Amino acid sequence: MPGIGALLLLAACGSTGSPASGTSVAITATDTACQVAKTELQAGQTTFSVTNNGNQVTEVYVYGEQDGAYTKVVSEVENIGPGTSRDMQVNLGGGTYEVACKPGQTGDGVRTKITVAGAAAKQQEEAYDREVEVEATDHALEGLSSFTAKTGEKIEFKLENKGTTEHELEIFTPDGKEAGEVAPVKPGATGEAVITLTVPGTYSYKCGIGDHAGKGLKGTFTVS
Repeated sequence: MPGIGALLLLAACGSTGSPASGTSVAITATDTACQVAKTELQAGQTTFSVTNNGNQVTEVYVYGEQDGAYTKVVSEVENIGPGTSRDMQVNLGGGTYEVACKPGQTGDGVRTKITVAGAAAKQQEEAYDREVEVEATDHALEGLSSFTAKTGEKIEFKLENKGTTEHELEIFTPDGKEAGEVAPVKPGATGEAVITLTVPGTYSYKCGIGDHAGKGLKGTFTVS
């Protein structure tokens, strides 16, 4: 897979503690822009300090390249309210990435490419308990209708897009908070994400792109 060596060694999302040693980069998010103060970085520990100057709750992702597209989630920080700031720390290997600000926490986001100089990081596969395959068509997300899990399980959700447009898989906890997502996947491609199901109850899932959920790309499953 192209660019796979440029993925992270370790990512810690949404940290609000003191920045670790390394590079600090400001990101200013609005409802229409994603301004990254520095787009040429050195490999190593980087703290992205995100400020939301927009009117919508936003989230920010760092994507690595996979299968010729920037779809591999390297790090993320969510639920950044208007007028607030949060830090996101990530250890980046040499290569190219895309930073995406997502006003309203939906869609592909407003993206900015960054270049990291230095040695490529060795990929470490995140451990998980089992894999679940999900197929996206233009009218359904198939493969989760009979899926159940136990509290604390780490599941690798593998999304294969058999539709004619991009699809994603967003998973929400019983109280409506996002547990994680498989980032948008182009037709004919596959994406994956490891998501820990931390609490029991009824989880919901959907494709958050456009009105895809209204067309049937949604559902629920139970964690006991």
